[in-house]
Amino acid sequence: MLFNPSKMMFLTCLISGTLISISSNSWLGVWMGLEVNLLSFIPLMTDQKNILTTEASLKYFLIQAFASAILLFSVISSYFLSEMNFQLNIEFPNSTLISSALLLKMGAAPFHFWFPGTMEGLNWWNCFILMTWQKIAPLILLSYTIQLNMFFTSIMILCTIIGSLGGLNQTSLRKLMAYSSINHLGWMIAALMMGENLWMFYFMMYTFLSASIVFLFNCFNVYHMNQNFLLMNQNPLIKFFLFSSLLSLGGLPPFLGFLPKWIIIQAMSDSMNFLTIIIMVMTALITLFFYLRITFSALLLVYAETKWNKNLTFDYTLFPSLILLASISTLGLTLTTLFYLTL
Repeated sequence: MLFNPSKMMFLTCLISGTLISISSNSWLGVWMGLEVNLLSFIPLMTDQKNILTTEASLKYFLIQAFASAILLFSVISSYFLSEMNFQLNIEFPNSTLISSALLLKMGAAPFHFWFPGTMEGLNWWNCFILMTWQKIAPLILLSYTIQLNMFFTSIMILCTIIGSLGGLNQTSLRKLMAYSSINHLGWMIAALMMGENLWMFYFMMYTFLSASIVFLFNCFNVYHMNQNFLLMNQNPLIKFFLFSSLLSLGGLPPFLGFLPKWIIIQAMSDSMNFLTIIIMVMTALITLFFYLRITFSALLLVYAETKWNKNLTFDYTLFPSLILLASISTLGLTLTTLFYLTL
């Protein structure tokens, strides 16, 4: 994909659309940037070798167009009702409608119904773009309207609950990552409520951990749960690092993924949101449960080898990159703590 000129052009337009949205000083400019981003991502989704991409791209287009229509309607109606201009620093009377449109665009609960089905029809790199880059513009725009009220608190709680419970009975790794992304969105919205710097740190950590996992899955062409148990028996070190990265993404304390959640728990404790913290931590434990269930079954149980599995080859030129990404996600928290203690 990266060496295809047309894909490179659409990828550049995708990045430009996000940058137009987050740098615009009016809601109309925001809407135009989101449309450029949408129309650039759909050609990236299509793949002639996979028939499911057609369904996924159509579903994505319909949902995003509907969310853009809601956003444009709410902005124009606010302009007519309150005789305000389109500037971003104006407090709109129907900011809840604008926030709902942005939440629908990023796939936050309870507007998440399209997200796992769309992820299921994409390859791993498109899944990575959908989980990370496509959330940047809606989250930054959400920071303009976010308030510490019952609406956003319920959105945070719903994201964490649905993201944790939805991944319990999944055998598809793409749907598992989709529900994990919904769960992390609840934490990101909480971080956004506490401060934009906190959200930026959490998002960077989430992007790094997702990249390390997607890179491993893409190298081995793994899309379902049972493939994990058979495909990596010849590479036990990579198998160990893969599941360590999964546990890190879930937020298990010795790993790097625990650090952003730790900071958010501390910040929300300072603002006295104890009930919300308890619910979010309990749902994070549910996500850790199904990550641990996958890890134990893959590492501790012995599976019968298939004959064609012996013919699988691994590109060992990627081995240093895989080890570097996975070791940082596994040992990052320990190393940063030791570095901090030595100062």
